Amino acid sequence: MCFRNLNGVSWSEERKAYESVVIITKRSTPTARAARFRGFTLVELMVVLVILAMLSGVVTLSIRGYLLKSKQNVAKVEISKMMQALDTFYSNFDRYPTNEEGLVILAARTEEFPEGILSFVPKDPWKHAYEYRSPGATEPYEVVCFGADHRDGGDGGDRDITSMSIGRGAKAQ
Repeated sequence: MCFRNLNGVSWSEERKAYESVVIITKRSTPTARAARFRGFTLVELMVVLVILAMLSGVVTLSIRGYLLKSKQNVAKVEISKMMQALDTFYSNFDRYPTNEEGLVILAARTEEFPEGILSFVPKDPWKHAYEYRSPGATEPYEVVCFGADHRDGGDGGDRDITSMSIGRGAKAQ
C-alpha cells in the first residue's frame, strides 16, 4: 500500500525530490564550498618549512667547501703575480726588495716603471696583507698568505699558501 499526499505524489517520490533539493542547496552554501577548498593546516606548513630548512643546510655545507677552495685559488694567483713582479724587480735592479721595503716597493713609481710594476699591492682573500720574507726558507724570497686564521701553520681552510707551495718558487741567483 502506497501513501500519497494531497498532490497525489507518493511519499517516497516526495522524499527523493526533497533530498535532491537539500543536496543542491548544501553544495552551493559558502560553508560547503569552504570545506571542499580548504587551505593547508599548520602541521603541513611546518613539515614543509622543516624540509626547506634541511635542504638549505645541506646546500650551505656543500657550497662552503667551494668558497674556501676558490679563496685559496685566488691567493695562489695573486702570489704568482707578485712572484712575477719580484722577478721583474730583480731583472731591473739586480736585487730583491729588502724586508723593510717589502711588497710596497713593487707598486712604487720609478723612472723604469712610471705606473709601478704592480698597480697596487693586493690583500689576501681574507683581507690581510701578504707577508714578504727575504731571504726565504730555501729561496731568495718568500711570499706568504696565512689562510683564514691568519696564523702560521694550519690545515684545510687555515692552511698557509706560500710562494714555495705554488711550485715554481723564486729562482736562486
